Amino acid sequence: MQNIIELKHITKRFPGVVANDDISLAIRRGEIFALLGENGAGKSTLMSILFGLYEPDAGDIYLRGERVSISSPAHASSLSIGMVHQHFKLVEDMSIAENIILGDEPMRKSLGLFPYVDIKAANQAVEKISQAVGLDVEPQALIQNVGVSVRQRVEILKMLYREAEILIFDEPTAMLAPQEIEHLMRILNNLRELGKTIILITHKLGEVKQIADRCAVLNRGRLVGVYNVADTSIAEMAAYMVGRELEEEARGAAHDYGEVVLAVQNLRVLNRGVTQVDGVSFSIRAGEIFSVAGVDGNGQTQLADAIAGLLPITDGRIMLADKDITRAPIRARMEAGLSYVPEDRQDVGLLLDFFLRQNLAARRYYQPPFSTRSILREREFQVFADKLIDKYDIRGGRGGETLTRSMSGGNQQKSIVAREIEYGGQLMMFVQPTRGLDIGATRAIHEHILAERDAGRAVLLISMELDEVMLLADTIGVMYEGQMRRIAPAQELSTEEIGEYMMGVKG
Repeated sequence: MQNIIELKHITKRFPGVVANDDISLAIRRGEIFALLGENGAGKSTLMSILFGLYEPDAGDIYLRGERVSISSPAHASSLSIGMVHQHFKLVEDMSIAENIILGDEPMRKSLGLFPYVDIKAANQAVEKISQAVGLDVEPQALIQNVGVSVRQRVEILKMLYREAEILIFDEPTAMLAPQEIEHLMRILNNLRELGKTIILITHKLGEVKQIADRCAVLNRGRLVGVYNVADTSIAEMAAYMVGRELEEEARGAAHDYGEVVLAVQNLRVLNRGVTQVDGVSFSIRAGEIFSVAGVDGNGQTQLADAIAGLLPITDGRIMLADKDITRAPIRARMEAGLSYVPEDRQDVGLLLDFFLRQNLAARRYYQPPFSTRSILREREFQVFADKLIDKYDIRGGRGGETLTRSMSGGNQQKSIVAREIEYGGQLMMFVQPTRGLDIGATRAIHEHILAERDAGRAVLLISMELDEVMLLADTIGVMYEGQMRRIAPAQELSTEEIGEYMMGVKG
């Protein structure tokens, strides 16, 4: 099979770190090629070079046998290269069709003189492409009104509209429910059958085993090797990624519960004119992990945001231990003992243009030892950052002085988890805590969550990963259309039964 891409001796440096260190690999036309590695291993950087977001400091790129220098994403697009980023690049108040054609609009002239965008032609083109590859969308729907899986379809259609032959996907299933993941796998197979070359950046080894032809493993910027997926086990891939064999993940010992820490009573949340949380009631005890399962878009995130104070409550009551926090401001909830790892790490969880040390101390910056008489003590920020960087294996090129925006998505996530756990609240809320994390980091986060439970804290875990829910939960609540359709001890529910509640078949 002919090579469509050849990367030769690619090196890319950032302040304090070599992101890609003399990497050479070849990708064949019409294959699904997976790129594996721990967070910060250099996967996204390497593909960003191929997509024209970065220029390599050394090395060459050959495309279809010819040496190219890719100067920008627009240049990459002209070379039939497209990329779906982990964090989607969409305009919220524009329609699906408008997002897809943006920058490459079909034009007409009024009266033969005045140019305008032919929206009707755009809608027809989007509908035709979407039906051809099984990516059904409503061209006129606004992006702000559609869920994560539809947004991902829009990103794929943006590439196909521009007739991309090489499709790069950065963590494409990180935010999808199990049923949506299966649908995406079918779409990727369809695209391969249409002759597309697909590069898949992912941490989900089961998906790699299911769909990829070959995989390359990176470790701290260097290429470990390229392997035929059919001949390589999941355990072997994991060992190549982390540099050691991983033991089977433990669930934790049986334990007793304490008093009720969080009580949610008849909670209702109206967001953008739509009831997204509809009469939800549940409680979590000290030493208990209460996990909420559900297909994305059924009110789980809004439930957590309402408890944290990020969304106003239409009706209901929230008690944190003996305090009514229903109308309390966010800082009062934090000081009452609430820690929160939100779903959106970039818009909600972090200040991207601040240093890592500032983000890690963001929960306490106004308190000693970080502040004395309203004067910030930068030295204490750095001491605290050094401790968390070591404890949680947060990788940035300049330690606490790393600009948070420059870090990989997985290391940004580890920073939020570290900050919230170290704050030590009596209620720990985690929404998608391992999204985008590699297998080693995921297991480390699971260990931290279990340790918080064992320390007597109440844990609210919201995850779209059913395996994660089943592994960690003591009690499971399943949400569908904003309602809690079933609450039961984890040992009483099977994955099949949970799936039926998630899809509205039961309840």
